[in-house]
Formats: sequence, structure tokens, C-alpha cells
Amino acid sequence: MDDLIDMMVSNESPSEISDRIKDILMQKSSENIDTVRPVVASSIFGDPEDGVDVDSDETEPTAELETETEVETEDEVETTAELETEEEPEEEETN
Repeated sequence: MDDLIDMMVSNESPSEISDRIKDILMQKSSENIDTVRPVVASSIFGDPEDGVDVDSDETEPTAELETETEVETEDEVETTAELETEEEPEEEETN
């Protein structure tokens, strides 16, 4: 960490300072991952040292999901159209 401060004080290039910051962060995150990895692995996959055997036939689901879907449709309305035409009365010819 002191070398980072020295780089800033001595006016090193910003890209070198940025690279050094990235290196420090990667190193710290790697240490954290190495520390947490065994705990997470044992919680996800189970600790083989526990000696607890779980038969898959005896396990019951702890939660159930019920889904019910209702689809409401409007009654189809049948429409009819009537075409009204007026017929002209036939005129009688007068001779």
C-alpha cells in the first residue's frame, strides 16, 4: 500500500497507478475468496464429515406451489344486419 502512495507522490503515470490499484484489489479479493470458499462449499454441497445420510426417497418437499389460471372470455355476440330496400311500385302503362 505504501508503494501506491509513493507512486502518487512521485508523479508516476496515471495508468501505472491505476494498474497498481487493480493489482491490490485483485489480491485482496482473491484472499477473501480463498477464505470464504470452504464455508460456501460446505453449505451448498453439505459437509461430508457430518455423517448424515439423507435418502432421497424419504425427503419431502418443504413447499408447494399451486397455480390456478382462470381465463374469462366474453360471450360471443352474434350480430346480424338486415338490409332494407324499398321497392318502387311498378307503374302501369296507360295507353
